[in-house]
Amino acid sequence: MNSRQRRGVILLLLSVVCALGAFAGVLSVISDVKSKVGPEVTAYQLRRDVAPYTPLSAAQFEKIEMPERWLSKNAVTNLREIQGKIAVTTLRQGSLLQSDMIVDQPALQPDEQELAIMIDAATGVAGKITPGSKVNVYATFEGRSDSAPDQSKLIVENARVIDVGKLTSLEPDENDRGRQPTEAVPITFALTAVDAQRITYAESFADEVRLALVAPGGSSDTSATDRTYELAKDK
Repeated sequence: MNSRQRRGVILLLLSVVCALGAFAGVLSVISDVKSKVGPEVTAYQLRRDVAPYTPLSAAQFEKIEMPERWLSKNAVTNLREIQGKIAVTTLRQGSLLQSDMIVDQPALQPDEQELAIMIDAATGVAGKITPGSKVNVYATFEGRSDSAPDQSKLIVENARVIDVGKLTSLEPDENDRGRQPTEAVPITFALTAVDAQRITYAESFADEVRLALVAPGGSSDTSATDRTYELAKDK
């Protein structure tokens, strides 16, 4: 190996050593940044402005990731915390959601009363009804005579749920000994006096009572002519 080749080998080795040194420096910088920033955690920010006293839903927020050390202690990191909550003040688009921005939704308004009924787990919206949800209550009635048609009626619109109990096993009554035990969930509503009477009547005399979950932020306004359904009249 002549002197020129030796110089080439030495320069090549120096280049490799420099490259390794630079790589080690980059790793050191990255490690230093990670040690200063720390692990990332989930947080939520507002997709749009939310007016005061508005019921909160998951659709109003978007999930983001940010360093844990930069997150305030009262930041909300799980959207389950907003169930049954309302905005305590105006929430601005892009703001991080924090626990001091929200409060429990009042259980009852001045013109409301609390009413709880048992809903068959098979005929309710299994697992999707939570405090703060709004539901439409439907009931089916058998015709009062052989010539009278069976009917399905929309009993109450936008009934507000304020509590959902635990799944309970119900034994059949004396007249239904041949039936298997069923499972039901106690659901508590905040209702006006008239709506409370309607649901009480349906629970007592209807063949079946069903709940239909209303989309968050949505509402229904069914005309009087569409509140009763008969199969024979379906076009």
